[in-house]
Amino acid sequence: MRDGQAVSLRGNREHPYTRGALCVKVNRYLEYTKADDRILHPLRRVGPKGSGRFERISWDEALSVIADRLDEIVREHGGEAIWPYQGTGTLGFIQGESGFAGRRFWNALGASRHDLDICSVAGNDGLRLTNGTPAGMDPETFAQSKLILLWGTNTLTSGHHLWKFIQDAKANGAHVVAIDPIRTRTADQADTYLPIRPGTDGALALGLLNVVLEEGAEDTAYLEEHTSGWAEFKAEILKYPAARAAEITGIAEEDIRAVGVRLAHTRPTGIRATMGLQRHEGGGAALRLIACIPGVTGDWRHPGGGVAYSTSAHVPLNVDPHWELLPAPVRTLTMTRLADELDKSVKCLWVYAANPLGSTSDQNRIRTAMLRDDLFTVVMEQFPTDTVDYADIVLPATMQTEHMDLHHGYGHMYLVWNEPAVEAPGEALSTTETFRRLARHMGLTEPSLHASDLEIAEELLTGTPHITLERLRKQGWARLDVAEPFVPFTDGFPTPSGRLEFASDQAERDGLPRVATYVPSFTARTAPSDRAYPLTMITPASHTFLNTTFGNNPELLRRSKGPRVMVNAADAAPRGLVDGQPARVFNHNGEFTAQVEITDRVRPGVIAAPKGHWPKLSPGGSNPNATVDARNSDMGRGAVYHDNLVDITPA
Repeated sequence: MRDGQAVSLRGNREHPYTRGALCVKVNRYLEYTKADDRILHPLRRVGPKGSGRFERISWDEALSVIADRLDEIVREHGGEAIWPYQGTGTLGFIQGESGFAGRRFWNALGASRHDLDICSVAGNDGLRLTNGTPAGMDPETFAQSKLILLWGTNTLTSGHHLWKFIQDAKANGAHVVAIDPIRTRTADQADTYLPIRPGTDGALALGLLNVVLEEGAEDTAYLEEHTSGWAEFKAEILKYPAARAAEITGIAEEDIRAVGVRLAHTRPTGIRATMGLQRHEGGGAALRLIACIPGVTGDWRHPGGGVAYSTSAHVPLNVDPHWELLPAPVRTLTMTRLADELDKSVKCLWVYAANPLGSTSDQNRIRTAMLRDDLFTVVMEQFPTDTVDYADIVLPATMQTEHMDLHHGYGHMYLVWNEPAVEAPGEALSTTETFRRLARHMGLTEPSLHASDLEIAEELLTGTPHITLERLRKQGWARLDVAEPFVPFTDGFPTPSGRLEFASDQAERDGLPRVATYVPSFTARTAPSDRAYPLTMITPASHTFLNTTFGNNPELLRRSKGPRVMVNAADAAPRGLVDGQPARVFNHNGEFTAQVEITDRVRPGVIAAPKGHWPKLSPGGSNPNATVDARNSDMGRGAVYHDNLVDITPA
């Protein structure tokens, strides 16, 4: 800090997980907070929806307009006509993630509930069927693994802090396998790379376990003492010998066998699986199966063994959105089905910590739905995103250096405190303060709507008695109250049986297969002869953007080299595509334009277009989400970003 201004940013070298490292995105965060296009004052639309034309107004005027419209909507249509469309933003529990920042307010109005299903829900549900929880390994214990499967995760781009622990393991002789449809920068650093067809991960899991059985390496004692449904699941495994798994996944049979033999005889084996691999119609089933692997091998016994997906469920915060404030039961509207559910029954769309026009499936239909004259749209934002262009009122929001927040990371075992370092610029307000002011403006007297940020933090921490707010504010971070090294499920699994469940009565009740099995994605089960569009497109994370966050930073835009699409030479040649030319990627939903990168990093039949570019800053005004269906994954109504058939032609 210098003269009240933040002038330098670095990681905390004392933090056991980050060890002071920052990613390429966050390295430019201070620059980002001071950007010329930062929204600093309340705005009111003066041009047509979508034009991005606004005039500056005062906070009092903005709150008066909003209060009048909300009162009118509740009076004439009922609270359910309001859709609070909330994203995860910075994952802060005070400013967004938990629902404190707004959900209590919306409950007092009787607004519709919002199903935040866009990120990880299918995998969460699949893991619950096997383990009773999506929580698993402490990622730090990967340093003790002897075999590491990086399954559908580009660690060096999306979670690089973990790489230090993988390097520690490699120094101790660990073998690293990358399983990914793209030969990523992480795959380049692995000892073995398996180029899997998108949406076939479950078949690979069964094929690897088939090799384990061939080797006679199943942990019979662990199976007997800690699992249920083994006989049924074993019969399922036997249906997928390595040759069949190779045919489905496109991975050479000898490569499946080689990794399967390593899996059979290497303890501990740690599996890191992240959210990308479950964004398809068989995504929940895939994570359910991957979670079965350490049940067969007994890896859950060991530090460095098991599966790491999300650590969120290990965090015992007291999250209470006060559902009792709802005057009556209300409907739930689904985040990923915005285009379908934003119908005439929704009279107010309130968007915060989200950018649906840049990040949500079925982009073109969302754009059309948001053009409705009778839809009152409020967007709380820091920058003029595509979604902002369709707002009636825009409210300026604070950023990390300007507000108080409590964080956990779903890839580690720590709580982190965020103390404001500087005054908010202009008239920007935190999410909590915005809703406190609006509650006062509307005459709402419920005490929980007016709780201060520190009061909210104290309430959240009642679930973690060993971590006090005083300690957090002084130290900045605190490890969860778990052993070191942490080995989950030593006291049993939080399932109905108390065991790891290969077969699940709950799955059967939900209309899912009773036994964990391979469920192919839409693209994997659609024969080439039945395809209107021949290529499978996936949209991996960008190295320079975090979803659409940072998508307007000039330097990160330059480093991203603009929207691009990776194409194998075998698919480029018959289409007349050459390296570096603009191409049109299209299907029945829409199209976008990107620069062709001809590469063997994707297999024939698969193209990859990194996500994160703002449509308004891209050629043609669209990004890959213009082509993505608003279909459901197999569990939880999750998104299907990587289950998409397209074609490509020179632009």
